[in-house]
Amino acid sequence: MAPINTTSPKVIIVGGVAGGASCAARLRRLDENAQIIMVERGPYVSFANCGLPYHVGGVIEKESSLLVANEKMFRKQFAIDVRTRCEAVAIAPEKKTVELRNLETGEVTIEPYDKLVLSPGAVSVRPPLPGIDLPGIFHVRTVPDAREIREWIERGTTFLAGMHRYSGFQTVRPKTRAVVVGGGFIGLEMVENLVHRGFEVTLVEMLDQVLPPVDKEHARVIEAFLRRQGVRLALSDGVAGFKQLESSSLEVLTQSGKTYHADLVILSLGVRPDTTLAKSASLQIGELGGIRVDEHMRTSNPDIFAVGDVVEVKDFVTGQWSLIALAGPANRQGRIAADVIAGRDSRYRGTQGTSIVGLFGAAIAWTGTSEKMLNQMGDTDYEKIYLYPNSHAGYYPGAKPIAMKVIFRKSDGRLLGAQAIGKDGVDKRISALAVMVQMGAKVYDLEEAELCYAPAFGSAKDPINFAGMVAAGILRNDMPIVHWNNTQDGFLLDVREPFELAVENVPNAINIPLGKLRSRLDELPTDREIHVICRSGQRAYYATRILLQNGFKARNVSGGMLSLTHTHLLSQVEPGMSLDAD
Repeated sequence: MAPINTTSPKVIIVGGVAGGASCAARLRRLDENAQIIMVERGPYVSFANCGLPYHVGGVIEKESSLLVANEKMFRKQFAIDVRTRCEAVAIAPEKKTVELRNLETGEVTIEPYDKLVLSPGAVSVRPPLPGIDLPGIFHVRTVPDAREIREWIERGTTFLAGMHRYSGFQTVRPKTRAVVVGGGFIGLEMVENLVHRGFEVTLVEMLDQVLPPVDKEHARVIEAFLRRQGVRLALSDGVAGFKQLESSSLEVLTQSGKTYHADLVILSLGVRPDTTLAKSASLQIGELGGIRVDEHMRTSNPDIFAVGDVVEVKDFVTGQWSLIALAGPANRQGRIAADVIAGRDSRYRGTQGTSIVGLFGAAIAWTGTSEKMLNQMGDTDYEKIYLYPNSHAGYYPGAKPIAMKVIFRKSDGRLLGAQAIGKDGVDKRISALAVMVQMGAKVYDLEEAELCYAPAFGSAKDPINFAGMVAAGILRNDMPIVHWNNTQDGFLLDVREPFELAVENVPNAINIPLGKLRSRLDELPTDREIHVICRSGQRAYYATRILLQNGFKARNVSGGMLSLTHTHLLSQVEPGMSLDAD
C-alpha cells in the first residue's frame, strides 16, 4: 500500500459553477490526497448557465439537462466535500480561515485552509430604479431564475393562469408582450427565445448599438436582422422605471419619456464581479472592479487564488486589463489555479473574448480586438478588410455569404481580431482565426493555412485563406485599398455590368465593365487616384491590378457595394444587408 502524502493541502473553493468546479475536479486528478471543500451558495453546482435562455424558450425542455454535474457525482467520483446552499461570508487571511454559513439552518462554522480559491462569479446589475422589484421583472443568471420565468410565462397573468391546461381550439392566445432591457449576449438570446414563445418583443438598450464588443457596422447588420424578425428596437434609450397597471401587466418607462407595455420584463443590464469576499480579505481590486490576479491566478495574497467572472484579466491582443464573463476562460483559469496549487508552473495567456451569438438561424461571432477598441487606445498601426465569401463552394446547394471583417497590423501583418456574420460556417471561421490570434499568426499564415475542403463544407480557397490573401496583397502593395469614408476625393470607377447598376449604384461613379476596361483606359484620368468598386471587391481587385500595371494610381474600395451597405447605409436607414444575399 502506497504511503499517504501528508503534505497535500486543504483547499477551500468558493463557488461551484464553471471556474470553481473545474478547479476542484482538476485538483483531485493531480492530488489524490488533497482535502478539497467546494461551497456553493446556490442549490446547484456545475450548471450550464449559458443554456438558461434556451430553457426559457423551450429549446432545452428539461431543467435537468442544464445540470452538468451534481453533489453526488463530485463526492463519488472525486471525493470532494461539496456543500450547496452554503455561503462563504468572511475570510480571515491572517488566520487562513473562512467563515461559512449554512443557508438552510443558519449554522456558522469556521474552516481553516492552506489554499483558498475564489470563484463567486458575478452578480447581475440591478440599479435602484422605481418599480424594479415588481412581479414579472426577472434576471437570467441561475436555474431558479429560468424556472421562475417559465412559471410566469405559463401562469403569471390573469389570462395565462390555467393556460397550460388547454390546447388546440379551446383557447386563442391574445397578444403578449415582453421587454428585454440590455442588448448584450443574454439580452439577444432572450429576445430570440421570447419571440419563439409567441411574445412581441421590444429591446431597450442605453447604448447606440447592440452587442458592445463588436464594431458598429456589424451591430447594424444584426439590428436590421432583428427588425425583420419583428423585434422592436429602442436604442440610445435607458430605462427610467417600471409601473404596474391594473391589468397586472407592466409599463416600462424610458429616459426619453417613452413607455412600453409588457407582460414580462427581462433585465439583462450586464454583470459586475462579486468582490464582497475579496474586499473582506483586503485583496487588490483593479480599476475595472474585478480581483487582480497574476498569470498563475494568484491574488495579492499568495495563498488565495481567484478565477472566473470575478477577476480582471489581461486582453491577449492589447495587453489591457479587461472583464470577460465567459465560461471557456473561467474553466481554463480554474484548471490553472489547480495546477499551481499542485506545484505545476501553469500560466494563463490572457483572454481574447472569443464569442458567438445565435439569432433566428444566423450567427455573429468575434475574436481578438475590435477597431473601436484600437481607436480608443489611440492605436493607428492597423488595417482592416471587408470580405463576403460563401460558407462553402458556391456550386454546392445551400451556400450562404459570410460578412467578415479582419483587422491586422500594418507594420508586420499580425492578426489582431475578426468579426463575422452569416447563416452558415461562421463559428468554424472565427474559431480558426481565434487559434491563429493566440498563436501570434500573421496574415501570411492565413494564406498558407491548410483547412478541410469538400464542396459541402468549404471551398478550395477557404474564407480563412481568402482573408489572408486579401490582407497580404495589401501589405505587399499588390492591392492598395481605400474605405468608403475616404473616397470623396477619388475618381469612382464601377466595373460591374450595367444591369447591376439598376439594383444599386453610386452617384458620380463612372461605369466601365471589367471586360471592357483594357480597351477604354483612355477614358480614365491620369492625374487623380481611381477608386474601383464592384459588388464585393473581387472584380475591383482585378481592375486595380490592370490599372496599376498601366501606370494609373488606383485603389480597391474594400468590400465594394456590400461594405457600403454594411458600414454606412445601415447607420442611416432601418433596412439592411440580407444575410441571404448572393
